Amino acid sequence: MNTRILQISAAAAMLLSPMAFAQEHWVATWAASPIATNIPAAPAKPVAAGAPAAAPAKPGPAPLRSFNNQTIRMVVNTSIGGRSVRVELANTFGTDRLKIGSAHIALRDHDSAIVPASDRKLTFSGLTSAMIPPGASMISDPVDLSVPAVGDLVVSVYLPGDSGPPTQHATGLHTTYISSEGDFTGLPDFTPARTTNSWYFLSGVQVLAPADTGLIVAFGDSITDGATSTNDTDAAWPSVLARRLQDAGANLAVVNEGISGNRVLGDGAGVSVLARFERDVLAQPGIKYLVFMEAINDIGGASRAGATPVTAEEIIAIYKQMIDRAHMRGIKVIGATLTPYEGAAYYSEPGEGIRTAVNQWIRTTGMLDGVVDFDLVTRDPEHRGKFRPGFNIRDNLHPNDAGYRAMADSIDLSLFGVRKR
Repeated sequence: MNTRILQISAAAAMLLSPMAFAQEHWVATWAASPIATNIPAAPAKPVAAGAPAAAPAKPGPAPLRSFNNQTIRMVVNTSIGGRSVRVELANTFGTDRLKIGSAHIALRDHDSAIVPASDRKLTFSGLTSAMIPPGASMISDPVDLSVPAVGDLVVSVYLPGDSGPPTQHATGLHTTYISSEGDFTGLPDFTPARTTNSWYFLSGVQVLAPADTGLIVAFGDSITDGATSTNDTDAAWPSVLARRLQDAGANLAVVNEGISGNRVLGDGAGVSVLARFERDVLAQPGIKYLVFMEAINDIGGASRAGATPVTAEEIIAIYKQMIDRAHMRGIKVIGATLTPYEGAAYYSEPGEGIRTAVNQWIRTTGMLDGVVDFDLVTRDPEHRGKFRPGFNIRDNLHPNDAGYRAMADSIDLSLFGVRKR
């Protein structure tokens, strides 16, 4: 009798164990939307006759136009954890094949230092190096690593040859460490030749997560990207939301697909929202929810001399396209109202009328699965076109850290199926 029970238990274990692993799936724990490196020459400023010569500009670091025989060590902050991890490298805007000589991933210790025991060398289709065609990306083979939720990982990439203009995410808001010549990918630490606050060629980190784990994609412009928040603090509203979800015990990742300067109706910094929608939203593994907030650059840009006018109807038409495309994939869509911008360099009264009309549509349309009213939580109660005192950064367009935190805290987690404990 006991022998028979043991035999059945063993058989059941053999069946259930593979099934349990099969139910796991890949979910993006971090992502950044790639953009092209575009460094136009600055036009010379005219000098009036007889005017004194301007003082020479203070020299700064030369702009990064390419890498050659260098290691880039980048820090990313996860939203969820997992037992296995893989990395996506992108040559989205490259003009030639990109040679990856070596790549590693590890847990971060401090600054550019890693936890040595956590270092893992990455392979690509079994190869220790990779050649990424222009316009393409490659996903590394999985490596076993206990990835923490809301913790720092370090991805180190060695480029043995001239990379050409790098595919990047300019507003990284994390210190990136760039070496002198050589492959430093596996070293516990190195002294960088320079640092920046951008990510290069790195577009995603994914973890193997339980079957019920989902993903929220935050999609937008600089106010989603986290521009003007404090570097190295993960103060953008999507990062704060990720911490809230972890505290609530939710199996939900959050990735930030904001691009500073991005537009709805045309290319700005990065291609327009529809041009990048498949890549940055629909293709993200594990996606269940989309939160979008974008159009302030279209509205503000249209106020400048010679610019093409825009209307609320044109902006809403693109919103409807995104909503329909997401719904076809079973993705729930949450619209976020546009935050105030009176006092910004490109503010205008007609533009404020467009912003108000767009926000009214977001609040009242029946197309959305939910609404987040960022305008309501950030505006000055005494002057609704302006930021609330204490949330305003220097440009009257972007929130400060407190403003971003208030935005994240205002989101009702029940929109994502999270029940109060």
